[in-house]
Amino acid sequence: MRSVLQGMARSRHVPLYRLSPQQARAAYEKGAQVLEPAEPPLARVQDLAIPAGGDASIPARLYAPGQGVLPVLLYFHGGGFTIGSIESHDTLCRTLASLSGCAVVSVGYRLAPEHRFPTAVDDAWSATRWLAQHAASLGLDPQRIAIGGDSAGGTLATVCATLARDAGLPLRLQLLFYPGCAARQEARSHRRYHQGLILEQSHIEYFFGQYIHEAERDDWRFAPLNTPDLEGVAPAWFGLAECDPLVDDAIAYADKLRAEGVPVELEIFRGVTHEFIKMGRALPEARQAHADAAAALQRAMRA
Repeated sequence: MRSVLQGMARSRHVPLYRLSPQQARAAYEKGAQVLEPAEPPLARVQDLAIPAGGDASIPARLYAPGQGVLPVLLYFHGGGFTIGSIESHDTLCRTLASLSGCAVVSVGYRLAPEHRFPTAVDDAWSATRWLAQHAASLGLDPQRIAIGGDSAGGTLATVCATLARDAGLPLRLQLLFYPGCAARQEARSHRRYHQGLILEQSHIEYFFGQYIHEAERDDWRFAPLNTPDLEGVAPAWFGLAECDPLVDDAIAYADKLRAEGVPVELEIFRGVTHEFIKMGRALPEARQAHADAAAALQRAMRA
């Protein structure tokens, strides 16, 4: 991890928070898969379009590792609601599909600042309902759906898990890589890891400034720790990075789930930072996280 950070420092790239959102997206896409492992072969990769209200639609991509009726993970990419895409998380989704034997549907929800809160939430929930309704026509099992994401995508997954409970839509698992869970950066980990470890305080302030007004931050759809009732939501698996400003907030959210009777598995990968799961070529911890997440999916789909 130290070697990765040193390499990034030598590259002298302009920090994303000093760029326009459009420039930040382009810069992130350029480097997003540099440290990813080789893409595993899959039986089927199919681009989709999901209706999102009115005349809008959002892109999605189906990754199927085999034939027959498959369980499926609906996945939301990270990027502070401002950057990231299906393409930036392509290798990760292929890897999860290959290792787990589950199909993965990756969702390209609309980004800020062009589409501010709660558009990303609305798109994520539209995708969740759409998948439940159309899974069978895609060769997927509508009774075996999991939901997941990393960082901001993990936030969207937790919110959709609560909405799914309220709508009577059963989910097998929430698969959460270092999700954002709090309205503000007040936990100790934000002070301890605020600079020099990929996700800095300046990045968080930049992304949130693009996405949401200060007066809206206490809304539970932005800050899942503020969710008033979590009883009965889908079981959760957390894969967290030790050296991450978000780690304490995610632990607090896992504790809140446990307190309300939700089964939780949580693993903290030592010595790594936010974004580590997209560094499988460089970090054995990333490859272990992929394997652990795939195993959690397999267990959930067998239940």
